[in-house]
Amino acid sequence: MNGRRVLLGVTGGIAAYKAASLASRLVQAGVVLDVVLTKDALNFIGSATFAALARRPVHTSLWDRVHEIPHIALARENEVMAIVPATANTIAKLALGLADDLLTNVVLATRAPLVIAPAMNTAMLEHDATRAHVAALRARGATIVEPESGFLAEREHGAGRLAAEDALVAAIEGALRRTTELAGERVLITAGPTREPIDPVRFISNAASGTQGVELAREALARGAQVDLVLGPTPLAPPAGARTTRVTTAREMDAAVRERAGDATIAIATAAVADWRPATAHAHKVKKTDDPQTLALERNPDILAGLGASKNGLFLVGFAAETQAFEANAREKLVRKHLDAIAVNDVSGERGFGEQANTLVLLWGADGRKDLGTGSKRELAARLWDAIVALKSARA
Repeated sequence: MNGRRVLLGVTGGIAAYKAASLASRLVQAGVVLDVVLTKDALNFIGSATFAALARRPVHTSLWDRVHEIPHIALARENEVMAIVPATANTIAKLALGLADDLLTNVVLATRAPLVIAPAMNTAMLEHDATRAHVAALRARGATIVEPESGFLAEREHGAGRLAAEDALVAAIEGALRRTTELAGERVLITAGPTREPIDPVRFISNAASGTQGVELAREALARGAQVDLVLGPTPLAPPAGARTTRVTTAREMDAAVRERAGDATIAIATAAVADWRPATAHAHKVKKTDDPQTLALERNPDILAGLGASKNGLFLVGFAAETQAFEANAREKLVRKHLDAIAVNDVSGERGFGEQANTLVLLWGADGRKDLGTGSKRELAARLWDAIVALKSARA
């Protein structure tokens, strides 16, 4: 961790005193530490303690550094943000996107990984609202360092005690490692559906939203990669740091991928590309008639197979959306298209599409398999990247 930059946020719980020991541990490990204390935290521990430990100014107000807008400056200067302890009130504000003090403003402004260590009374921890807020933050990609069970300030025993210092340090180290593990990689991601026009108002398409691909791009950026995102028609906003090319048809996506693939070291094809397009796209709206209509189709280019045929060192990951024989069909595609790995999911019914939770299994080689489980698409993006990094490193 030597030379790495961490922002430590301390909120108003009795465990705030433990944050001082964590700060000392981080500084001894070589971390350049900034500290933000909430107004309530100052009722438990003073800013002078952290200033002495970090040998840097401690921040307590939005008005501390008005010449440089403190919440923006702190958000951009630090590689990881850790909130230790995180009270139920702060967790609720973060989950709802509220920003009424310096700490919550920094959280909204940062793109750095977020580590949150809840600490509170058992009843508060187990309340449905707190559970929902923690789940929402986890789904957005925050690392939650689960509290322990033990002796609490209320002279009770139960869950809610701040996690041990070793667990906190390990979580921060892990978050710092994530920020650089894809440094030097150029990642190409395809996402969303394609639309194949029949006439100016009708088209052939599918239910893909592009959410999984956008989250994979966001996670790759957080891990230090340069990202090219080729995005089909979707209302989703792409991550600001990605070089995004918007396309509509399969042929447009194929052209954009060919243009970007030469520089890529890793490619992940999540896009749901239409296999067929109308042989003729009418210039004007086709009027309804009582006569039966026949729609002639012709094949679209197979973008993924094209990448697999000329990999030149590219680590290529495909996606398979299946409704039956999931893994058998995916393994056939893995071999036929010369992929390094393939992520398969069940889209029978309405599962897998949209912004709801998804379930993924990653397959590779003759029998390689890793169940990535069920979660939000943000959570699955992180798990998939963990698996890809490990698999690529093993082959290096």
